[in-house]
Amino acid sequence: LLQLQESGGGSVQAGGSLRLSCATSLTIYPGRGGFCLAWFRQIPGKEREGVARIYTDTGSKYYIGSVEGRFTISQDSGAKGLLFNMSNLKPKDRGTYYCAAMSFPFPNMYEPTCKIASDTQFGYWGQGTQVTVSS
Repeated sequence: LLQLQESGGGSVQAGGSLRLSCATSLTIYPGRGGFCLAWFRQIPGKEREGVARIYTDTGSKYYIGSVEGRFTISQDSGAKGLLFNMSNLKPKDRGTYYCAAMSFPFPNMYEPTCKIASDTQFGYWGQGTQVTVSS
């Protein structure tokens, strides 16, 4: 059973940087992992929003427009985690950030399914880490 645990949240001023980590209980090898790994965020009173994702079989990445060029999603070199480098943070980036995963039974066939427009297909979630950005 895959378990996820986030760390690295905190408080920064606008323009600052944070690096979030998500430890995975299983080894997920880049290039053959069979997973869609993603970061979502949520502000109280609002729906959870997909921010970025990586399809491990090909390494393809997707970001929502508001974070493209500022945030970078990657797998760590030890294949036991997901990283999220966030720079030039803005107050609107605040929220609880969640690591999520979607697993697939076969390799290299599911990239069209690896989408963050909805969180319903992600079956594995971490508990979240808080990010606060002050202006």
